[in-house]
Amino acid sequence: MTPELFSQSLQLALPEIILAVGALVLLMMGVFIGEKSNQLISGLSIALLAVVGLLITVSTGNGEAFGGAFIVDPFARFMKVAAIAGSIFALAMSAVQGRAMQLDKIEYPILLVLSTLGMLLLISANDLIAFYLGLELMSLALYVVAAFNRDSLRSTEAGLKYFVLGALSSGMLLYGMSLVYGFTGNTGFQEIATVLSSEPRGLGLVFGMVFMLAGACFKISAVPFHMWTPDVYEGAPTPVTAFFAAGPKIAAMAILIRLTSETFLPLISDWRQIIVFVAIASMMLGSFAAVGQKNIKRLMAYSSIGHMGFALVGLSAGSESGVSGVALYMLIYMMMSFGTFACIMSMRRPDGTYVEEIDELAGLFARKPFMAVVLTAQMFSMAGIPPLAGFFAKYYVFLAAVEAGLFTLAVVGFLTSVVAAYYYLRIVKLMWFDEPKGEFERTPGELRFIFGISGLLITTYILYGGPIGSAADAAARSFF
Repeated sequence: MTPELFSQSLQLALPEIILAVGALVLLMMGVFIGEKSNQLISGLSIALLAVVGLLITVSTGNGEAFGGAFIVDPFARFMKVAAIAGSIFALAMSAVQGRAMQLDKIEYPILLVLSTLGMLLLISANDLIAFYLGLELMSLALYVVAAFNRDSLRSTEAGLKYFVLGALSSGMLLYGMSLVYGFTGNTGFQEIATVLSSEPRGLGLVFGMVFMLAGACFKISAVPFHMWTPDVYEGAPTPVTAFFAAGPKIAAMAILIRLTSETFLPLISDWRQIIVFVAIASMMLGSFAAVGQKNIKRLMAYSSIGHMGFALVGLSAGSESGVSGVALYMLIYMMMSFGTFACIMSMRRPDGTYVEEIDELAGLFARKPFMAVVLTAQMFSMAGIPPLAGFFAKYYVFLAAVEAGLFTLAVVGFLTSVVAAYYYLRIVKLMWFDEPKGEFERTPGELRFIFGISGLLITTYILYGGPIGSAADAAARSFF
């Protein structure tokens, strides 16, 4: 690589470089200052992520770096900004009640920053090796934070389950990569696509693609690779659960889009069958399994599985409008998730324990009217009721499926949305019409600000959604 190309590569990867160096600096600060620096490290981590997010937003350079292994385009920038926003919200939630949840350690914010770095590398991956390195950097930090509360049996169990199943998915992914490399002789996404376009596909290559898609589907907790989600959501500390629901899924969905819309686009007739099956299975399991849940974090886990199925409806279309709909869906889902988890974190009893049983939300409006109104808006939005943001998210992915002729998939999505509305509306009924069962502590101002902002964003989406939709369209044009 010539000095000019190396300089250009460094410029394109500047946000990731700043984030990596910043994480190392924060680690050294924490080591030398000690435990007294917990709040300082958390604040500086949020500031670092905000600076990197702003840099990505204002940058306009496109191109490939490091021999084509790293790519920057409008799609990468859109998904990176969404992932960083999720990380900032997760860190802010952790800083509010970190001590109560055993998260007030200097390692915690640094691990989230490193995981975010892995997300950014994953989103910009343009090569099989870069794909795997970004995925593992993101995942290794997630394994640790899932079990971060070592005094909690549920937390350590969640971390162990996530690690074991994550290792299994990594093995499947690597096996698929080895098959794809063996049959194409290339590791670059664009080079693989060129080979697939010029040669007849082989059965081994299709097997390799299936294993790679399975590895990516594990990270978005799509059926049948969802088995870790309910236990990890319930066992991990709530801010960690909120983090799992946003940034990592955005990054994994981004690489899944890049694989299907670029690398394996010549095999669309093969991978579309897989994505359609996974989408239908995820929507049905996410909708029906959540009905009987009594723990609100487990309910959110099954809700997440269902939402990933809805997002995959747009991906199944294999079109520009489908990719745009998926990108928009992931952004809106992140906004809804953080508002909901901020409300869950606010439900703390006077004895210091947290409410997680759905029945204990009874009469919430009488005790916390503002929180009840916001949580009601979140539930309506997740159910897809207009004119809230969740309606537009589902509308665009279903529209893309209809335009692609996938009418059965769109009908199944609509029917499962009706089923899912039942358990969302059940929560609303409990909050507004049932008798209160107990008192909650005063809600911290920071959490009230977070779920207030989330509620404002999803209720007023119709006013500002135009520019975001245009940005999603511009991101999708990176592939078409």
